Amino acid sequence: MTTRDRILDAAAGLMRERGIARTTTKEIAKAAGLSEAALYKHFADKTELMLAVLRERMPGVARVDVRPGAGSVAESVAALTRATVDFYLEALPMLGSLLGDPRLMAAQRESLRRYGAGPEHLVRRLADHLRAERDLGRIAADADLDAAAALLAGACFQQAFFRYFAEGPDAKPVPDATVTALSGTLLRALGAD
Repeated sequence: MTTRDRILDAAAGLMRERGIARTTTKEIAKAAGLSEAALYKHFADKTELMLAVLRERMPGVARVDVRPGAGSVAESVAALTRATVDFYLEALPMLGSLLGDPRLMAAQRESLRRYGAGPEHLVRRLADHLRAERDLGRIAADADLDAAAALLAGACFQQAFFRYFAEGPDAKPVPDATVTALSGTLLRALGAD
């Protein structure tokens, strides 16, 4: 296992357990068996480290291999829905501490912008996939795909929140039937094949 992997594993564990706001780089370095200086040889700051955890240690749409036109629209959108709801379920305990503190949220928002990141990128990825399917004639030409992507991401967040609220940090995944219902309802509204 590389040093970078040890850092990411330690950061993912601590951030899930304590939240991003309450996890320090010093604690992460210690959990990885390193000095804080060694951590900074791999990551410029805590935001870069957090983004690497989100991208490399969590489920998400970037980790799903779906291509417009390959397979059915229902299969690809269901896979994106599953990845989105799983991402939110894992991210909630990490991000919760930020939501309750407007000052921390503002600082995090600015840090993410410096890296060209933020929650709107997930919605854009979903919309881009839907747009590509529409361009292939597999979704109605007049469908509002930005709104559809926002609705899907919001529904995924809501389902993850309900599950996390009911079961806590060891929450089971959202059932496949719920994922299929969310994606299927959306696709019917979009006139998808």
